Amino acid sequence: MFTGTRGNDGKNPKKVNFSYAILNPGASFGGLYSPEILPKFHKDFFMRMAAKNYKELAMEILKLFEVDIDDGVLREALDLYDKFDDKITPAPLVKIKSDLFVNELYHGPTRAFKDMALQPFGHILSYLAKKQNEKYLILAATSGDTGPATLDTFENKENIKVVCLYPSGGTSDVQRLQMVTARGKNLKVIGIKGNFDDAQSALKSLLASDAFKESLKKQNINLSAANSVNFGRIIFQIIYHVSSYIELLRKNELQSAEKFYITVPSGNFGNALGAYYAKKMGLPVEKILIASNINNILTELLTTGVYDISKKELLQSASPAMDILISSNVERVLFDKFGGARCKKLMSELSEKKSYALHESELAALREDFDAVYSDDEFALKTIAEFAQNGYVLDPHTATCIKAYKNIKPKNIPCVICSTAEWTKFAPTMWNALRHEICGDKEALENFSKALKVGIPECISSLFTKEIKHPDVVEKAQIQDCIADFLKG
Repeated sequence: MFTGTRGNDGKNPKKVNFSYAILNPGASFGGLYSPEILPKFHKDFFMRMAAKNYKELAMEILKLFEVDIDDGVLREALDLYDKFDDKITPAPLVKIKSDLFVNELYHGPTRAFKDMALQPFGHILSYLAKKQNEKYLILAATSGDTGPATLDTFENKENIKVVCLYPSGGTSDVQRLQMVTARGKNLKVIGIKGNFDDAQSALKSLLASDAFKESLKKQNINLSAANSVNFGRIIFQIIYHVSSYIELLRKNELQSAEKFYITVPSGNFGNALGAYYAKKMGLPVEKILIASNINNILTELLTTGVYDISKKELLQSASPAMDILISSNVERVLFDKFGGARCKKLMSELSEKKSYALHESELAALREDFDAVYSDDEFALKTIAEFAQNGYVLDPHTATCIKAYKNIKPKNIPCVICSTAEWTKFAPTMWNALRHEICGDKEALENFSKALKVGIPECISSLFTKEIKHPDVVEKAQIQDCIADFLKG
């Protein structure tokens, strides 16, 4: 069962099942739904799973959470991994140093790790809407990768309409093209004059707005979300962390019960949260190492106990999907560690004062599971060039993980870094790192591909000839009117 992170206001159920949580992701007082109690892996779970493929592992983990979805529907959802580059191993683990491994999470249809969760999640949510004969508006706010993955999974689905908000000028050009060329008649993409935090704040405001929900209700439309505020995303982000450990066992890089590090390039903290839940369930993780970019709010929290955005401005970086100051999924960790009342107080302080401070004991509790470091663009570019020259291509987000690997990995045990996007989504940055030259996306893609003899997927190369279907860029105050016009149309 699932419960709200900020307690209960008497208007919402105190406990909900999985279906309810994914259809209604907004909990009491603006909070999020989280597991009331996390299931545990049995003693022989990992060795038993070593004989299973990824889809079989995923089904076993979903069963542990007792999700109230028919097995046949779950299998259909997991069969969407057949669309990935390797249907048997949708998230391959690649060894690049004696103690360093890359969990490549970008082999899906939009070339980013969001496909790992959104492909099955989209199928399940669409099934529930159709089963209940209800119409849903799915909102998504994106820093670059959630948007394309959401649009892809819900394209032309019955009973579903999608509105995707992205910060104009705050994504790579390829990411923008993936969204604005989306063709599904049930899709609407809106650029906003602002940054990702503005887009996410708008989404959260709409999810919590009784007036907005009432206006939708008059049209017989329900409201849900595809961001990682929805636990339907998070449950699938637990699975690939477990899979990486099982691959280490298969490859004899670890013996049973030996620990390893997971390193995550983090913005909104959903990927890191999946690792945290896996660790609490019994995955033998020594610690989760968080890599941030110059928007290093997470590093400050996890090293000082202070979350303060009162004097910060969101900075654009070479790793735009991490350009975030309000990391939504930190809330679920605070709830799990300190309970609903304390979580509600901290979130209220963040809303009102733009900051909160943990007690010394609370910071110590966080640091039992996490450590963090941040890197600037110069480090990322040098790292991309260094690894490319040695035969491995890291995108600008994954490159930040190397700072964590080098600086805050005290034990000589294996480290798995999460590679969250393919290089093709950030080609100008990749080419600049390699040759110190600035050029547009199309030219950079071709240059980098030719220089390193790496392929460009057709889904990326074809973007530059597609028709722009969603040119709108609006002020934040115009978002709701823009959504209303879309629903009328």
